[in-house]
Amino acid sequence: MTQPRVKICGLRQADDAVFAARAGADAIGLVFYPPSPRAVDIATASDIARALPPFVSCVGLFVDATAVEIDQILSQVPLSVLQFHGEESAQFCEQFQLPWIKAVRMRPNINLHEQRQCYSRAQGLLLDAYKSGVPGGTGDQFDWQRIPADIAKDVVLAGGIHVDNVQLAIQQVNPWAIDVSGGVESHKGVKDRAKIAAFMGQAKPYLSYVPSQLSNHVENKRNP
Repeated sequence: MTQPRVKICGLRQADDAVFAARAGADAIGLVFYPPSPRAVDIATASDIARALPPFVSCVGLFVDATAVEIDQILSQVPLSVLQFHGEESAQFCEQFQLPWIKAVRMRPNINLHEQRQCYSRAQGLLLDAYKSGVPGGTGDQFDWQRIPADIAKDVVLAGGIHVDNVQLAIQQVNPWAIDVSGGVESHKGVKDRAKIAAFMGQAKPYLSYVPSQLSNHVENKRNP
């Protein structure tokens, strides 16, 4: 079984992002979808991205944004990876010269092998629960048994994952990565550091120590 990477998505404050990284998160997600309660503006996103420690990926989440809108964000925010949650074609996703992930909502009868072939140049498929009219972040869990074992290495598992089921998710699916947002929030759009630490303790149980002094890194980044 592979130890999965963990992305904490929907961060809106630099100090929370640094906390997540120090707690063991491999990546953090910034939401550039204005209707979402987790959305960030460009200035805030730039502050968060520049506060991150080395080797922590900064992922930008988009939902049917235009190329012009994405390019504007990329000119100001140092994103590592793009994550597309709308109806974007593979050709559209490829044009930005960055690694990218395609979100797939688990509609009834969806064929994940076909999706993997369609988005063959994506780093992976992020699998999330399907809810009509909602592009993601529902907090709902889907049936993990629908995921074919032979594509697990390409899967970022999302949807209703929290401290009480993340170990089961890892054991049952063996995904390459786990994506969590609502499962580490006190309420929608507000991250809870105690929940982040508890979640990481289950997702990466070998990490038993979370540093208590987390603000210095952020302040040093802001005031070099």
